[in-house]
Amino acid sequence: MIKIYHNPRCRKSREGLQILQESGKEFEIREYLKETPSKEELKSVINLLGISPLELVRKNEAIWKESYKGKDLSEADIINAMIENPKLIERPIVINNEKAVVGRPPEKIQQIL
Repeated sequence: MIKIYHNPRCRKSREGLQILQESGKEFEIREYLKETPSKEELKSVINLLGISPLELVRKNEAIWKESYKGKDLSEADIINAMIENPKLIERPIVINNEKAVVGRPPEKIQQIL
């Protein structure tokens, strides 16, 4: 099953959702700001993406700049920061079985469909 971690207020996320809708494939929408992923779920997503937790952080968000930037943070600290402040999670993330991609640009989603 295809899943998109989606923020309806984000233009890139809406564009990613449109790509999924146009694909004609079934998918699940996860509005991660309303339903925050668990620590285990976020670790699994990071693993599927093949990136470090820091690479999934939206570093231009005010909360990151004010509370975390420039600090010596472990990967666990970064994951906890994203769970406490899901706005920090880069979006959209699309998972298709054992493949995942951050849809920036949204066209990257087509690589895993």
